[in-house]
Amino acid sequence: MEEIRETGGARIGMANATWPMATLIVNRQTLQLKASIIGDLVFRPSDITSIEPYTLIPVLGQGIKINHTVPGYNAKVIFWTFGSPETLIRKIEQTGFLVNANPIPADVAVKVVTAQTGGSFPVKKSAAIAVLLIWNILFLYDIIRFFNGEHKRFPLGIGAQLALAFVFLISLLLLISVPVRNLILKPGMEINGIKSFLFLLMLITVIMFTAISIFPK
Repeated sequence: MEEIRETGGARIGMANATWPMATLIVNRQTLQLKASIIGDLVFRPSDITSIEPYTLIPVLGQGIKINHTVPGYNAKVIFWTFGSPETLIRKIEQTGFLVNANPIPADVAVKVVTAQTGGSFPVKKSAAIAVLLIWNILFLYDIIRFFNGEHKRFPLGIGAQLALAFVFLISLLLLISVPVRNLILKPGMEINGIKSFLFLLMLITVIMFTAISIFPK
């Protein structure tokens, strides 16, 4: 078996991504856990100490725990699956990943090191802070108007609409613009890992924007 690709959920530290927001990809050279916005982790065989079954709730909360030695990653890394954790571990073993003691190709090694050095969170810290700051500033406009008695619904107004439109625009640009991706995502991070999250975020912002637009002021 050259490669396996499984869809499921994931938990990285305290952050949790439900099915189908996570993908586990394993071949002989790397094990990658793409968990949307909560993290994109990649490991070499030498980074893994063991992979063991993990059960929180039978059937609904079971998966595998990936024990590793990467300093920049959270120690608790779990992939949730509806299937048997033991079967999934056997599939991983069949790829040869766990017993691969050979050096991985130099180009693959560089990508792994770059990803690990940047940490698991796919967005640059400065970009995340900037987006949150703009979001809060736009909402602040409605808060000020509310306390000034200019409108009665808190905090739903033009500020909230602008904030939602801003998040929608950022999400769209991430999907279609390479320069924006380079500006916001960490080096080595791919847009495919967070596409499902971005589509969901855009849908939510459209629904909320529409609701605010027809909500009585």
